[in-house]
Amino acid sequence: MNKRLRAALFALFGVVFLYSAGQLIYSFWGYRQGSNTYEQAENLANLPDFTQIALPEPSQPEEPAPRAEEPQDPQAVYLEALNAINMEALREKNAETLGWILIPGSTISYPVMHGQDNDYYLKRAWNKTYSFVGSIFLDYRNSGDWSDFNSIVYGHNMRDGSMFSSLKSYEDPAFLQRCPLIYIADGQTIRRYQIFAVYEVSVEGLTYSRDFGGQGEKQAFLEYCLAQSAYDTGVVPTVEDRILTLSTCTGRSNNSTRWVVQAALAPDSPPEEAGSDQPEGEAPDQP
Repeated sequence: MNKRLRAALFALFGVVFLYSAGQLIYSFWGYRQGSNTYEQAENLANLPDFTQIALPEPSQPEEPAPRAEEPQDPQAVYLEALNAINMEALREKNAETLGWILIPGSTISYPVMHGQDNDYYLKRAWNKTYSFVGSIFLDYRNSGDWSDFNSIVYGHNMRDGSMFSSLKSYEDPAFLQRCPLIYIADGQTIRRYQIFAVYEVSVEGLTYSRDFGGQGEKQAFLEYCLAQSAYDTGVVPTVEDRILTLSTCTGRSNNSTRWVVQAALAPDSPPEEAGSDQPEGEAPDQP
């Protein structure tokens, strides 16, 4: 009897081991495939590897020693690259490619999709191939020209640090100091947003509101978002601004909350015009 029990236990452990190994191999393959897919998007869009561009550290009280030659401003490098973006090449592969989102200093640098619903790009890469890393995508009910008062963009929180996983880093105010800006380029315009709120919120929260009856409702929305923020970012938007809401899952087992980073279109945005001529709440079940 003991021999049979031992044999059964060995068999069970073997099955569990093989299953776990299979899951690890599948995850590794999925992450690798996702990385390759988005590297292809960068190459098609004629964009550099932004992670290789070093941002300056937050300013220190001491004055730096004078230099014979000042290095190029990293922000200028980003603008130059985004200004030369080849959106046509991406849209030839997928006409639902809306633009490119970049948070300098983070790992977030991806095409933004705009589908017919909020389900398709959960498991599809930008080129419509199956991928468990999915895509970064604008809520299908939002306008594709970013003119809505609250434009909501979703992305998965992946364990390898890809997609929108960097959003959680904004829990630390020091990360905001290094990465306070969000850029969205669409091949014609580069929009620059300043982060004003970072927080975890219920999927039933006002954060995901899209329809506003007037200025009063917009002001109430802004006050709600600012009150939720984990800390004061120093940026206070107005009802005249355009709000960008980035949303990702928190990884909690009940899946009832999201980690959110919100930003307001900068007063002087769009700062650059790119070369090509392109035409211009209910709780989500999203990443």
